[in-house]
Amino acid sequence: MGQKNKFIKVVGVSTAIALSNIITTVAQAPNVTAQQIAQESDLPDTDREIESGQQPVSDVKKLNPSGNPLSFPTTPEEVQVDAQKPITLEQALQLSLKNNKEIEEARIQVERAEAELKQQKAALYPNLDLTSGLSYGNDLFLDSVTEQRIDQDVEDTLDQARAQDPNLTDAELGQIEDNVRQSAEDQFTDTSSASFDFQGGLGINYDIYNGGRRGASIRAAEKQLRSTELDLERIVEEARFETARDYFNLQNGDAQVEIQQAAVQDATQTLKDAQLLQKAGLGTKFEVLQAQVELAQAEQQLTTAIANQNIARRQLAETLSVSHSTDLATADQIAEAGIWNLKLPETIVQAFKNRAELEQSLLQREISQEQRTIALSQTRPNLSASANYSLNDDFEDDFDITDQYQLGLNLQWRLFDGGAASAGAEQADRDREIAETQFANLRNQIRFAVEQAFYQLRSNQNNIITTTKEVELATESLRLARLRFQSGVGTQTDVIDAQTALTRARGDRLSSIIDYNQSYADLIRQVSNTPDNGLQDLP
Repeated sequence: MGQKNKFIKVVGVSTAIALSNIITTVAQAPNVTAQQIAQESDLPDTDREIESGQQPVSDVKKLNPSGNPLSFPTTPEEVQVDAQKPITLEQALQLSLKNNKEIEEARIQVERAEAELKQQKAALYPNLDLTSGLSYGNDLFLDSVTEQRIDQDVEDTLDQARAQDPNLTDAELGQIEDNVRQSAEDQFTDTSSASFDFQGGLGINYDIYNGGRRGASIRAAEKQLRSTELDLERIVEEARFETARDYFNLQNGDAQVEIQQAAVQDATQTLKDAQLLQKAGLGTKFEVLQAQVELAQAEQQLTTAIANQNIARRQLAETLSVSHSTDLATADQIAEAGIWNLKLPETIVQAFKNRAELEQSLLQREISQEQRTIALSQTRPNLSASANYSLNDDFEDDFDITDQYQLGLNLQWRLFDGGAASAGAEQADRDREIAETQFANLRNQIRFAVEQAFYQLRSNQNNIITTTKEVELATESLRLARLRFQSGVGTQTDVIDAQTALTRARGDRLSSIIDYNQSYADLIRQVSNTPDNGLQDLP
């Protein structure tokens, strides 16, 4: 384990081997010269080695998306990807912690929970209220007594006018009546009855005891804050796992494309060999057709590998939430990610200690207990104290400002609520039981997930050893096949078969390493809170 360099070799058919046997049989086919065969047989001279690593980008900040979360591309040019940007796994994790939208949402949820806790703690302090008002008032209608007085004054005035001048006409008397009545009404509705009033007050209220609701609400908010922090931790762990998984998948996609490209080259060379042998009279049309079928199958597998590679690139870009014009590639060479030193029992215990989900279930149980207290507080005594100071001034009178103060102690006790409080407490009890059941179920799921990842890791570790031995054996088999071919006791088909077996063995070793890395990342996710989990790197 721990090899970090080249490990995938795709072997081509040797020109020297092909030519040596073909030239020895030229005499049997005089119409095809050795020179023609040498010119048409375009085989590679050496074995090819696949390199999986590239030079990573120097600054990953250039890959970040727009700072506006509501923006989206509106033209094809904005989503047109530019040159590939190779990044390391470490850079991918850095981008994930910075750009992952689920992490950003979880961080906002933590801030919201902090604000909610502040809101609940505000109940520890008294409420201070300031009130003020300005009003104006006056009489709009006359009452019946006033109207009778006005009518009497009018009659008295008319009698006096008739006594002084008996010759007054009805029109003159009517004019006198209107003037007297208007004057009397103005007298009774002048500004002396108006008021321009200012009122102000200052009051303080404090709940001395409210049945335990205040303390339970604060404790519930504290536990909810802790739960959201744990949820942030869970999402970070999941983002790290998804990033590693998608990075390893892209590594596998890159390598598979190179393997299939080499397979196409080998199949192409096999077809050329079959065609040359047919021209020399040493091969048949069936062998040519067989080689063509093999080439078509190799090209089909290459097309599928390229499609899977493109999908893996976009999946990694989506996980890292990079800009729309970024096309990613892997800069790390394919190698085993690390060694798991803990035994299975120790691993299970560490998962039980570290998993945020388990602590969240316990917190939910405690929150349910606090909710029970809040529900029962509705039927418990509530004691509050109050102090109020008020002042009043009427600007229309000649009096000074008047003020007063008031102190109070209030007790409220709801003796019967139709069973609402007890029903709420029962709901909280059921929520607590649900949280306990979920904890037990989650505990069992975590153990199974840890065991599954652990066994897969061990299996893939053994597969690496096995496929490494397989590569060694296939390499030796190809060497012997070439020697037999050069000695005239073997056929070119034997060499091609041995070469195909070697390519397949190296592909199997590649797959075993990728599977090992996936299992290793999965095991880290199942245990969680490992020393290198990167929680301290959260932006």
